[in-house]
Amino acid sequence: MPVSLLWAVDVFGRVYSLSTAGQLWEQCRDAQMEFKRVTAAQQCCWGIACDNSIYLNVHASDLPVRHQEDAYENQRWNPVGGFSDRLLPSDRWQWSDVTGLQHQLLDGVQLPSSSWEWEGDWYVDENFEGDPTEKGGWTYAMDFPATYTKDKKWNSCVRRRRWLRYRRYKAMDTWAKIPSQQTTLPDPFSDISCGGWEINEEPRGRLSLWAVSLQGKVWFREGICHHNPEGSSWEEVDVPGEVVQISCGPGDLVWAVLWEGQLIVREGVSRDCPKGTSWAVVESPNPEVGATHIAVGVNVAWAVTKDNKVWFRRGVNSHNPRGSGWISMVGEMIMINIGLNDQVWAIGCEDRAVYFRQGVTSSELSGKTWKAISVPRDGERSHSSASANSIQSAGCFFFGEVRDQSGGSDVESDVEKGSADGAFGLMAAPESSADAATNPSSDPPVEAPKPRIPKVTSDSFISELVSDQEPGKTSRDVGSAGPAVLEEEEAVSGEGDVKIPSAGAGRSPSQRAGAPDLQWSNVDLEEMQARHVQPAAGQDASDSCSLSSVATYTLAMEDPYGADEHPLWAWVSGGGCSVDSHTQLNWFICPLNTSSLHQSVQSLSLSMTPTQTAAWRKQIFEQLSERSKRELDNFKHYEQAVEQSVWVKKGAMQWWRDWKPHKWADVHFALEQFSGPEGYKDGILFIYYSHHEEKKYLHAFINEVTILVPVLNDSKHTFAIYTPERTKQRWPFRLAAATELEMHDWLALLSASCCDARGIHGPPTKQAIWSITCKGDIFVSEPAPALEAAPYPTPCDQMFWRQVGGHLRLVECNSLGIAWGIGYDHTAWLYTGGYGGGFFQGLSSSTDNIYTQTDVKSVYIYENQRWNPVTGYTSRGLPTDRFMWSDASGLHERTKTSAKPPSTQWTWVSDWAVDYSVSGGADKEGWQYAADFPASYHSYKTMKDFVRRRRWARKCKLTTTGPWQEIPPIPLSDVTILPCPSNSSVDTVPVWAISSKGDVLCRLGVTTLTPAGSSWLHVGTDQPFKSISIGAAGQVWAVARDGSAFYRGSVSAQNPAGDCWYHIPSPAKQKLKQVCVGRTSIYSVDENGNLWYRQGVAPSYPQGSSWEHISNNVRKVSVGPLDQVWIIADKVQGSHSLSCGTVCHRLGVHPFEPKGQSWDYGIGGGWEHITVRGNSMEPPRVFLP
Repeated sequence: MPVSLLWAVDVFGRVYSLSTAGQLWEQCRDAQMEFKRVTAAQQCCWGIACDNSIYLNVHASDLPVRHQEDAYENQRWNPVGGFSDRLLPSDRWQWSDVTGLQHQLLDGVQLPSSSWEWEGDWYVDENFEGDPTEKGGWTYAMDFPATYTKDKKWNSCVRRRRWLRYRRYKAMDTWAKIPSQQTTLPDPFSDISCGGWEINEEPRGRLSLWAVSLQGKVWFREGICHHNPEGSSWEEVDVPGEVVQISCGPGDLVWAVLWEGQLIVREGVSRDCPKGTSWAVVESPNPEVGATHIAVGVNVAWAVTKDNKVWFRRGVNSHNPRGSGWISMVGEMIMINIGLNDQVWAIGCEDRAVYFRQGVTSSELSGKTWKAISVPRDGERSHSSASANSIQSAGCFFFGEVRDQSGGSDVESDVEKGSADGAFGLMAAPESSADAATNPSSDPPVEAPKPRIPKVTSDSFISELVSDQEPGKTSRDVGSAGPAVLEEEEAVSGEGDVKIPSAGAGRSPSQRAGAPDLQWSNVDLEEMQARHVQPAAGQDASDSCSLSSVATYTLAMEDPYGADEHPLWAWVSGGGCSVDSHTQLNWFICPLNTSSLHQSVQSLSLSMTPTQTAAWRKQIFEQLSERSKRELDNFKHYEQAVEQSVWVKKGAMQWWRDWKPHKWADVHFALEQFSGPEGYKDGILFIYYSHHEEKKYLHAFINEVTILVPVLNDSKHTFAIYTPERTKQRWPFRLAAATELEMHDWLALLSASCCDARGIHGPPTKQAIWSITCKGDIFVSEPAPALEAAPYPTPCDQMFWRQVGGHLRLVECNSLGIAWGIGYDHTAWLYTGGYGGGFFQGLSSSTDNIYTQTDVKSVYIYENQRWNPVTGYTSRGLPTDRFMWSDASGLHERTKTSAKPPSTQWTWVSDWAVDYSVSGGADKEGWQYAADFPASYHSYKTMKDFVRRRRWARKCKLTTTGPWQEIPPIPLSDVTILPCPSNSSVDTVPVWAISSKGDVLCRLGVTTLTPAGSSWLHVGTDQPFKSISIGAAGQVWAVARDGSAFYRGSVSAQNPAGDCWYHIPSPAKQKLKQVCVGRTSIYSVDENGNLWYRQGVAPSYPQGSSWEHISNNVRKVSVGPLDQVWIIADKVQGSHSLSCGTVCHRLGVHPFEPKGQSWDYGIGGGWEHITVRGNSMEPPRVFLP
C-alpha cells in the first residue's frame, strides 16, 4: 500500500505530518504562521491559519499539475482578399473561446494566482481529431457554428484555428494562500472540511470543500479539480441555523453541527450536484447534552457531545445518510476525524494525545479499542533510557521544582527497573498497595491539582495556553481519562469505576500543600499491583517505586525542552491517510522497549565470533562428508532393491464431455507418477468415465501437458489441461473440482509433476516469455533455441507454460531480467526474481522474494429498458429481448443480488453504483440509447431510440502472494521497457509508462541492480495517451486516446526524455489502440482488431512512410528484440471449436521479410496479454542443401 500522511496541529498552531511508514511527526517548516485546523486529502491538505485565511498545500509528485489554456482565432473568406480578420457584424469575435460567445484575446488570459507559472508561449494546435492539419492548423466550415474539417472545400467560407498555452502549478509542498475573490468576501472561516472525491472520477482530482464562517454560515468551494487545485470561487449554502462545525466524507456524506447542539445532514449530494439540495435535522445523541463535533466517512458517522462522550451512528450509507441510531462508545475526546477506509482518529480529552481506533473493518465499522499514537516529534532531543525524556515517553509528566538530588536518582533507578520489566507508566503510580496496607496511619487519598489543558476553539486556543492554572481542578477517574486502555466490553460490564490514588497519598499535609501539579497517565492497575507486592529480595522499602520521590522530581528548570516534549494536540486529519486492517503501523512502539530489545540482541550476538561460526560449520560439513562416503563405499557391491517408485493420487471430479450433447459428467481422476533410478520422473493422467454403462478412460502423459490453467466459471471451480493435440483442436480437458481449495491442490500437484518431468525448477530465466489470461493469472514459458529458427521453427503449441503467483493485467520485460506489471487497479508492480506464491506452497515456491499483492477490479452488470408508448422506458421488454438485468452480452441474467465476485478469493469493497465511464458516453443518469438490442449505443436520445441501458459497477478486492513488489505512488495504464539484445551492457535501462490519467512518464535510474528506478520524469503532451512502446536505438512510439500515433524524437542516453512529439497519421478511417516497437519493426493494433505494419522505417527516417495491413481479429501484439512478432488473436478456428484470446506466432519473419508470411497458433483461448520482449536468444542457423 502506498505511503500516506496523517496530519495534525498542536496547541501552538504548528502543523505536523506522520507517515504510515514512519515513526516521527515531521513539522511543516514552510508554514509562516500558526494554523487552527487542517483537512487533508490524498493529494493535498487545506488549512485555516490564525489570520482566518485559507491555505493549500499540494503534495509534490512526479506528475506536475498542468492546465491547458486555449483560444480560437476566427476568420471569414472575402472574395477580394481571401480569408481575413474582417468578420460580419453577426459573426463571433475574432478571438474567442470554443463556443464563440466569449471574447478571449491571447494577452487577456491571465494566471489565476501567484502559485502558477507559464510553461511556454502560445502556439498553434496542428492536430484535429487525431489527424494532422495543414501547416497553420486551420480547420474549415461553411459558416459559424458548423462542423469543421481539416480540408478546405469550395464552400468553406469560414475557418478557425486553435491556440494553446500551458500553465503549471509551482507551489508544491508549501502552504499557498488561496486568492481572494473579486466579489464580496465571506466572513472569516472557523472550520473547513474536504472530501467528495469518490462521488465522481471526472473531472480528475475533483474535491468538495466545505467551510464554516464565524457567523455560522456554510460555504462551498467551486471548481476544485486536478488542473485547478485552488478552486474558482466560494458559494454560500443556506442552512437552517448557525453552524459551528462541518464534516465531509470521501463520498456523498456531509454532516454539520448547529450552535444549539443539533446535527444536520446534507441530502441530494450526487455526481451532478456535489453541493446537495437540502438539509435534514438529526437530534443530538444525548438530548440534554448537545453535540460539539461530527466526523463522517463513507459509511460511518461519529459524534462528540459537550461532555466529551463519543458516539457512533449506525446505519449510515449513501442511501440513508441520516442513519438509524446512536451507540455510546468508550472514551472521552475533544474531536474526532474519519479517514480513508472509515478509519478513525481522535484527540483525547485529558492528555491531548492522538488516538487511533483499532479493529475498524468493513464488517465492524465501530472498531474495538482506542490506542494512543506514541512517536516523537521532529526536532525533539533523544535521550537514553535513564534520562528524563524516557520517563516522559513512558507516560509520565512532571512539573514543579527539584527538591533534592536523591529524588532524581531514585526515579532514575526505578525507571531502569520498570523498563527491564516492560511496565511502562509505572513511575506515575501511587505507593504500593502492600505498603499502604501496613501503614494504617497514612493519610487518606487526596486528589492533587493538575495543570489545566485548554480546550481548543476556533480563535482562542493560543491565548488560553498562558492562562492561570485552576487550583480546584481535580483529576478524573480512569474511565474518563484513559480511552487508550479501555475497551467497550469493559464499559458495558457495569463494574464500578476504580479511582487512582492521588499524588498526595503517603505524604504529610505540608508536603501536599507545596506539591507540584501532576499529569497522570493510563496504567494497568492489575499489573501495577502485582509488581508492587513482589519486590526484589533484600530490597529496601525506600527503593521501591515511591510516588513522593517521583513527585518532587521535575524537568521544568533543568531542561528547557521538557515542557514541550510531550505534544498537546489540537486537531488531527486523516482524510489522506490510507490505512486498513492489514496495514502494519509503527506508531505504537515505545522507544524504551525497542532500545532494550536491541541491546539484548546485541549482547547475545557478541557471544560467538564469525571466525568461530565458520570453523563450526566447516567441522560439521567434514563429518557429514566422511559419514556419507563411508556408507556408500560399504554397500557398493549390493544391487538396488527398488529401481523405481510409483505413487497414485485419486479424486472425484466432473468432466466436460467431449461429444454432444456437451455436459458435465461425474468422473474419477487419477495421477500416477513414477521415478526412475537416475531421478527421472514422469506420470500419466487418467480420467475414468462411463458411457452407455461401459467404463472407459482418457489419458495424457505428464510430459505432454503444456499448460494447466484455471478457467473463469460462475458456478464451478474449473481448470483446463492442454496437450499439443488438444491445443490444435481448441478443446482441452476441462475438469471441475468440488471446492476451490481442492482445485488449487490439484493444480499445485500437477504443476509440480509437469515441472519435474521437464526438469524445470526455480525462477523464470531472463529470456522467458510472459503471458496473462483474462482471469489475471500469470504464466511464463522458457523459449527453446529453435523457437524462431527458419524454416522449421518449434511449433508454439508445444511450448510448456507454468504459472507464477500474483494477479496482473499486463506485464512487460526485457532480456536483462527486468519485468514490470500493472494490476487491474493500475498499481505498478516489480518482479522480484522469485517463483511460486499464491496457491503454490513448499518446494513449488521460493522462500524469499514473495510478497503480499492486492488487486481491485470492477464487476459490471447492465440494466436494460425498452420504450413503451404509454409509460415510456420500462423494465418490461419483448419476449425476444435480453434479460432486463444482464451481463454485457445480454445472454446471461445478472442482478445486483445474483452477481458475485470472480471467485471466493475476491471480496466486495463497495456498493453498486452507476458507471458513467462507459465507451460512447452516457447521459446524466448513466443511460445509453440505441435503436434495438444489440446495437451501437450513444449518450443522447433520438426519436429512433427504442431501447436504453446503463452499466452498474461494484468493486471487489483480491489479496494473494507472488514475486511482486509495489512501485508507488503513480497508477499506470501502460509500461514499456527497452528490449536489449543478448550479451548487451546497458548502464541505465529506459522505461516509459503512461499514467492512468494519460500522462507520459519516463522512469529514471532503472538498472539491473535497481530495477524499480528512482523517480519519474514527466514528458509533456497536448492530450492524454493510452499506449507506449520503446524499441532499439531509443525509438519511442505512442498512441493517444483519440487514436492518433506519435513518435518521440531525439531520445538518447544523454537525453532520456527526448525533445518533441511528431504526429503520425493513423490508417485511413481507423483509430489505433496499441503500438509495439522492436529492433526495426513497428506494429500497431486499431480499435477494430486490425494489425498494421509501419513501412519505410529507416535510421534516417524513423517515422516511416505508411501503414500496411497484416491481419484482422487481433487483440494485442508484442514485438521482440529480434523483431519476432506474437499476438493475441480472436476467432481462431480449431478442429473442435472456435476460440478467442489465442497466442499466435508470426512465421517467416527475417530481415528481408519483416512482415512474415503466416501464423502458427498456440495456446488459447482466454488469453489477454503476451510479451516476448525478453527473448533475445538468437536462433540456430540452418543450411538447406
